[in-house]
Amino acid sequence: MNTAASTGDHAGRRGAAKRDFPYYAGDPVEISGRGWLVIMLALGVAFAQLELLPLKTLPLNFIPALLFTGLPLLALMAVTGWRAPAVFRPMGFKGLFTGLGFALLTIVSSMIVGLLMTRVMELAPNNSVADLATAGTAELLLFLPRTFIQLIGEELITILPLLAVLWLCVSRFGLSRRRALVIAVIASTLLFAALHLPTYGWNVVQCLGTIGTARLVLTLAYVLTRNLWVSVTAHVANDWSLFLMSFAGGHLPIGTDT
Repeated sequence: MNTAASTGDHAGRRGAAKRDFPYYAGDPVEISGRGWLVIMLALGVAFAQLELLPLKTLPLNFIPALLFTGLPLLALMAVTGWRAPAVFRPMGFKGLFTGLGFALLTIVSSMIVGLLMTRVMELAPNNSVADLATAGTAELLLFLPRTFIQLIGEELITILPLLAVLWLCVSRFGLSRRRALVIAVIASTLLFAALHLPTYGWNVVQCLGTIGTARLVLTLAYVLTRNLWVSVTAHVANDWSLFLMSFAGGHLPIGTDT
């Protein structure tokens, strides 16, 4: 009896590890076209309020970040019978280190693409990152948790459309899962790059090159693990590295007078 139970538990864990992408094929539930429309509308409203709400000072600036992440999650739960979001899975140390590994890959790949692009064009700065060079320690300590919340939303605004396109291509267009996944990754990457156009002065080439490259690596973290916590870990580690380098660059002494 104990041996059989142990074998069954092992098979269950192995099956869970190989779990397919959620929602597009009925695991744990299938989202209908109307349901995906509700989710896409929620994502649109979430992004619009993040850009347009005039709440830029503490503590009110936490509200847009919370809505940016909370509205899509609320919509997802509403159309799936108030189930826990299946895009998140338990994550142990392996998942943590996997996320950090993808963060390093994101940093390296973005740096290489950025250096290549600077040879042919001038890149627009990210003012939010640049402003940290003159920020105080208290501002930084409040900035980081707010961006943590917002970066979860950035993963949702990429991966939920990916799953929607996957569902559309498989269930409505009859494409194979592999072809559908390629189209979904490309579409979600282009969307993510487009959402960053206002941040980088509407520089299309820069957003497609640097932001698109980073997004592909982050999306790969989700595609390989089926766990949004892993891509969130990679995204947070990547962006916080940039934030902390900017802060350190503005506060560490460059030299001393003699």
